[in-house]
Order: sequence, then C-alpha cells, then structure tokens
Amino acid sequence: MATYILTASRLQQALNHGIRRYHLSAMCRRAKVAMSYFEPNEYVNYELLRKNIDIVYKRLDKPMTLSEKIVYGHLDDPAKQKIGRGETYLRLRPDRVAMQDATAQMAMLQFISSGLPTVAVPSTIHCDHLIEAQIGGVEDLARAKDQNSEVYNFLATAAAKYGVGFWKPGSGIIHQIILENYAYPGVLLIGTDSHTPNGGGLGGVCIGVGGADAVDVMAGIPWELKCPKVIGVKLTGHLSGWTSSKDVILKVAGILTVKGGTGAIVEYHGPGVESISCTGMATICNMGAEIGATTSIFPYNHRMKKYLEKTGRKEVAALAEEFKDLLVPDEGCEYDQLIEINLSELKPHINGPFTPDLAHPVSEIGAAAEKNGWPLDIRVGLIGSCTNSSYEDMGRSAAVAQQAIKHGLKCKSQFTVTPGSEQIRATIERDGYAQILRDLGGLVLANACGPCIGSGTGKDVKMGEKNTIVTSYNRNFTGRNDANPATHAFVTSPEIVTAFAIAGTLKFDPERDFLTGANGEKFKLEAPSADELPTKDFDPGQDTYQYPPSESKGIEVKVDPKSQRLQLLEPFDRWSKKDLVDMRVLIKVKGKCTTDHISAAGPWLKFRGHLDNISNNLLIGAINIENNKVNQVKNLITNEYGAVPDTARAYQKQGINWVVIGDENYGEGSSREHAALEPRHLGGRAIIVKSFARIHETNLKKQGLLPLTFSNPSDYDKVQPDDKVSITGLNEFAPGKPLTCVLTHKNGSKETLQLNHSFNEGQIEWFKSGSALNRMKELQK
Repeated sequence: MATYILTASRLQQALNHGIRRYHLSAMCRRAKVAMSYFEPNEYVNYELLRKNIDIVYKRLDKPMTLSEKIVYGHLDDPAKQKIGRGETYLRLRPDRVAMQDATAQMAMLQFISSGLPTVAVPSTIHCDHLIEAQIGGVEDLARAKDQNSEVYNFLATAAAKYGVGFWKPGSGIIHQIILENYAYPGVLLIGTDSHTPNGGGLGGVCIGVGGADAVDVMAGIPWELKCPKVIGVKLTGHLSGWTSSKDVILKVAGILTVKGGTGAIVEYHGPGVESISCTGMATICNMGAEIGATTSIFPYNHRMKKYLEKTGRKEVAALAEEFKDLLVPDEGCEYDQLIEINLSELKPHINGPFTPDLAHPVSEIGAAAEKNGWPLDIRVGLIGSCTNSSYEDMGRSAAVAQQAIKHGLKCKSQFTVTPGSEQIRATIERDGYAQILRDLGGLVLANACGPCIGSGTGKDVKMGEKNTIVTSYNRNFTGRNDANPATHAFVTSPEIVTAFAIAGTLKFDPERDFLTGANGEKFKLEAPSADELPTKDFDPGQDTYQYPPSESKGIEVKVDPKSQRLQLLEPFDRWSKKDLVDMRVLIKVKGKCTTDHISAAGPWLKFRGHLDNISNNLLIGAINIENNKVNQVKNLITNEYGAVPDTARAYQKQGINWVVIGDENYGEGSSREHAALEPRHLGGRAIIVKSFARIHETNLKKQGLLPLTFSNPSDYDKVQPDDKVSITGLNEFAPGKPLTCVLTHKNGSKETLQLNHSFNEGQIEWFKSGSALNRMKELQK
C-alpha cells in the first residue's frame, strides 16, 4: 500500500478517473506503471529507453554517462542520429511538458494558433507566478484569484480544450509539484521555466525551455537540442553540521561561474551522493540554472526510492529498481570536465550580491561586506522558493528558530516563509513547523513564487536606497526581488537565512558567534537537524487539480479583443529574401544583461499574455554604454533621447530595422521567451553579442531573429551606438558558414566584421519562414 494519503474527495476523484495504483502485484512487475496517478493511461516506458540505449551502445562502443543514457534513450531515430557532444543537434522525444502560468499564456496562445486539436504528450499548467506576496498566504491568494481571474480562466479553459492538466492557484510552485507527482528516474521532461532542472533530484533529465519549444513537443514534433557536453561533479565525504545541499551548488557556482555550465549537463556522482536527501539533490539541480547548465542530474539511489514511495509512487520505485542499470552512469564513463568536492570539508556558503556566482564562506561574508561597502543590516530574510521549500528545508529552519525562541528571541529582520506546495504547507502546519516559524516572527506566504520573482518582499525601503536581503532562493540579479537596483541580495541555505534573520546582520557566523538571549545570557546556535521526509504520511491539503475532460469539443477558448491581459497572436513577417541593410543600433548594452534586464518580471507579469503591452518593458533594465543609464537611448532619426521601447516603436513605425549589441552570456537567467518575442514584435532583426545563454539563443531563433556572435569578441568595441549595421550573405545562409557584418560609421567610413551563428538547416527554415510556428504551419499544409 502506498503511504501517500489522499483526501476522501481526491481519492474518489482518482477512482472516478480509473486510477488503480494500489493493486500492483509483486508478481506483475512488468505490468504497465503510470507516470502519475493523475494520468492513469500514460506509462513509464523503460523498455523503449533500454532499446534505444542498446542501439546507441552498439554505435558508440563505449561506457556512457547517466546523462547520455537518458538523452540518447529519447532519440527520435537512435540508429541514424549523428551524435557529437557539443557539436550535433539531437532530435528528441520528451516524455512530458510542464508550464508555469506566466509562460503558459504565450505557449498556449501559440498552440492555439497552430490549429492542432489536442496535445500529443502529457502536459500540465501550474499557477504559481501571478500571486503577489503582500499580507499573508490566505489573503494574497484570494487577491490573486480576483485580480488574475481573466488569465486563470483562459488557462483553465485552454487546458481543458487541449487535454492539459491544470493546477489551480494555491497548488504550489511548478517544480515542487513536478517533483511530488511527475518526475521519475529516467524521464525526459521539458518545462517553460529555467529551474525545470529541479527534477534532476529524482534522476530525470529535466530541461528549461521557451514556450515555442514546448509547443513543438505538444504538437508531436521532435524537439531539437544541441548535444550537451557532460560535466562530472564527484562528491566524496558526507554533509554534516550547518553544511547543506545548498552549499554544494553555491560552491559549484563559484567554481564554474554563471556561464561555465553552458551547453553541458552537470552530472553528480560519487560516494558523497548517499548523504544527500532526494529533495536536497533537487535543490542542487534547481540552482544549476545559475551556471548556465542545460540541466543537472543525480544517479538513482535509495534516497530517490524512499521519496517516490513516500509520495505515493511505490510502483514507479519498484520499476526503477528493476531497470536501475539504465539510471546510473557506467563505470569508466568519460566526462568533458571533472570537479571534485569533499562534502566533509565543505563549509556553509553565501553568494552575492548581484550575481549568484560570487561565492563566500559564511564565516567571511561580514568582513567582505565591510570591505566592499555592502550594507550589514539585513532588512528581510526570506526562505522557501522552488529551490528550498521541502519538508527537510522547513524542518531545519524550524530547528534553528526553536533554539532562538527557547532563549526568548525573535527575528531582528523581517522574515518570510514560502511553502513549495499545498502538500508541504499542509504538512508543516500539521507537524508544527509553520507555527514555530511564526513564533519567531515569520510571515507564511502563499504556495507560490512570490518574492523570488519580484512579486513582493514585504520590506519598506525607498527605491534607490541601499539595503541587504538574504534569501534561500536561486537568483539575485540586480532588481530581481524588488525592482530596486540598490538592493544587495544574497543567496544561501534556509537555515543560514533563519540564523541571519535572528541576528539581523551579515556580521554573524552561526558556527562561531554567540547570540544574547532575553535574559542576557549568551548562547550559540547548534547545527540543525531534521527529518528529510515526515514520519507520518504527507498531508495533501486541499485538492487543487483540474483533470482534462474526456470530451472537449464543446469547450470554447475566448480572448476579448479589448483585453489588456491577453492578446491573440498574429504571425510574424517572413524573411524578405534580401540582406538586412542599414539597421540602427537600438542599444549597445554594457555588461550583464539577463532576461530580467530584457523583459522584467514583477509588475510586468500581468502582461505576459499580451505581447504588445509587455513589449513596453523591452530592455528597460539594460545599461546603455553610451551614457551608463537604463532605459534611455538616442533616437538616431530625431537625435532625442527616450525609453528603449518607445524608440523601438518609433523605428518600426518608420520601417527601420534595428539590432541590439550585447556582451557576454547575453540572456542568462529565466527561460522567458518574452525576451525574444518583444524585440521581434517591435521590429528587431538581430541580436549581436559576445556570447549567449543557451535558452535565450534558442528562443531568439524560434521567433525568427538572428542571434549572432562576434567571431572576435573584441569587435564588440568597434560597434558604435550611432553606426548603421548591415548583415550580408543571407541568401547563402548555411550551417557553420559565418555571416558578414558591415558597419557604416557616422563619418561614412565602413568596417567589416565576421559574425558566427549556431543555426542548423531546420533552424534556418525558421528564420526564412519568420518563426518556428510559421514553419510548423507551412509543414502542416
């Protein structure tokens, strides 16, 4: 009997949908096993995985990494597919698709415009991004349902129409829901969120993509991925004391930097893995997005088996045990790069500010803050998010909190708690963790993304005022959490956040420093410990899932033409079959330019389903090299300065094409395809940079733009903001063949540069057709 307990209503609903997950006999281990109890007719297919892997074994004749097994095991044509790490493009058949509400809007709008009747693979939508944190969980959820009713109704109706499962507002963060219900060892899952790799904690290859990629998979089209390299991280020793799983990825981020994992899967292995819980592994994989990795993964082990069983998937665990040889790396396999970390020597870390790869041991952060002029006073400590909101995370934080409460203390800083899912919320309420955190002074927020994506931090700080916040989140780019560019955000583990919130200052090391209790006595916090899973069964809480109906012909998906939240999409124009000449430079970006800089979240989230409205945030966070200011660029026709989106619209109105010039790792961060849709919508034709982040480069290609890189990175310096830019050679556009860029300077002189690209033949057709969606429609005809 599975240990997961459903409420009576959920159990009845499950039975009504034909789910019989309680009757798998030990004598029928080869019986079909459902991927999820929400989808009784969609099965785990390890037999096909083995068949494909065996074909590739014969071709490669070498031991394989775990990453290779799962990726190659999902090849559309394993017998003929060209395979070369970091070189060839693979055509893959993912098992499923997951979408969060902010990106699902555009994905479903694109799917609707494809004209297809239903999705070809199991797919789900998760409402987690649009809930703003202000007062508390109950109040914030009610307000979100009211304010976003039009969007939620659209998503629920579209999901029902096209056969997609729908997780209602309040159900939790997409990645926690996936881990609890859909991820399993060996799965290939794509999700329209950059932290989809969270599922690697259950031994799956789970990859963040843009909405257009999701549409391809939902349409039954093979999904393209550049064959990833594999970075091995060998773990030895064991975690103990204040050191947690979060410290592993904080350390790795410090080693590899924000672009060190680009084009690679990070594969953890070694004896140290055994000391990390399943949800701890998920934490590490989740934040792998911050090093640019395609995804991250751990090998199947007893910790995963235990988690599967505890979350009601005993049958999946049994099947994984039977096929375990497919779910671990081969002995003697080779990695493109190898990093070794001794967990017994690893110290608690904290990374930041302004970038997630600036790593510091916690013991040194106070001195570093004083040296660099970072504010020591901590305004808010925030725990939770998709990275660290598991039962174990909440338990370790509560263990720290309880010690302070015992000595009569409360938090000196504001303190917020974000449960990862309704199941986690209900279980920590039942087991007392939530109340302990409240007793410390914490505010328990809704089961949603909240402050992690800029939807409220709860602090009262004027815009531009320097301040420090400490979070257990994954990302800390400038303005990420509160739109204030002067906020110094640091990321660390939930238990360290809790300790810092109690102390109220960065100048505190819980391993070494003392606190003063209410009675004046000094005491030191002991290292926390907590169960990785509840002793009792998980409490699933409220039922928040909407099954796709068996019949959807009568369902109509409506979009009001006057809506300010939703807008049906019009096809982008096809390539004119001419070179792109005399384009203007909209902006030459200085330094880091993430997708948050290109298409901000926070208050702009409400426009994610309306392309024209959200395009008013295009590049408003990027620094203009000409004047070191944000959202102020020169209109080269009028010679007046204005906002970036306004200037783009002015060029577009006059029929002038434009380009963006960027620096290294352009488009790192979120998977949001709006950062590609917006420049295309406003007349952009090319983005020319030193290097791209993987997801953003693909998103640009999907929307018919030209993502190009300088053959010589120093050529970035040759482009002047008032140059005219021409890209020639497009009639001979071919894989591996550079394009020519001609700069016409203000004085009339010309300069020729070489531009590289990573287009393959199929992607070139996207460009010629105007977008990947246009190309799909052409092929359908």
